[in-house]
Amino acid sequence: MSAADRSERALHRLKSVLGLGGAVRSRMAAIMRRAKVPLLAALLLASLATFGAAGWSLWTKRTDNGAIAALAAGRDRPVDPLTARDPLLLARAYFLLRRDLLDEAQPLVDQANLRSAPRTRADILYAMANARMRRALALVEAGSFDKAIAFVRLAKLDYRSVLAIRPDDWNAKYNLDLAMRLVRDFPSAETSGEETPPDASKRLWTDLPGVPRGLP
Repeated sequence: MSAADRSERALHRLKSVLGLGGAVRSRMAAIMRRAKVPLLAALLLASLATFGAAGWSLWTKRTDNGAIAALAAGRDRPVDPLTARDPLLLARAYFLLRRDLLDEAQPLVDQANLRSAPRTRADILYAMANARMRRALALVEAGSFDKAIAFVRLAKLDYRSVLAIRPDDWNAKYNLDLAMRLVRDFPSAETSGEETPPDASKRLWTDLPGVPRGLP
């Protein structure tokens, strides 16, 4: 084969390769054109989803703010403890506990303990502890010492939970000290080996010169 034939064959091969590359590029361009419609639709749906989520969040916040303002003004608003966000959960708990509705507020406290941020948990527990102390003092004045002691003990647990979250909370420390002076912590009968006298709980109250005042 002459040199001219070899050059011609090489040129033909080169043209074939270039032709194949051009065909591939054409096919890729066609595929991209066909893909543009689904791609644009996907981008549009993603944009709509983002916009919808932002709108829903804004609407929820405005609704929550309206409910919080109403609760702060003394107008009751129903709140679902399972879905309410922390600010609304706290506002509803304050509304109930300021009115000494402890049983109604308990589900809110339980939900806060399960899923709320530490600050919200501490605030709700502190409000519940104060409400229990107010109930205890009212029971003392009514002469129901046994019931009062139960509420004081629950309040102490709540104050300690607050201090586990906020160790420097002075108000919780002060109120816990007050609760401990009202009802002292004694070893259990199993630990001491001695039975507690039946009238021991009533004697705890007579050790005090008077019922302390000044809770928040």
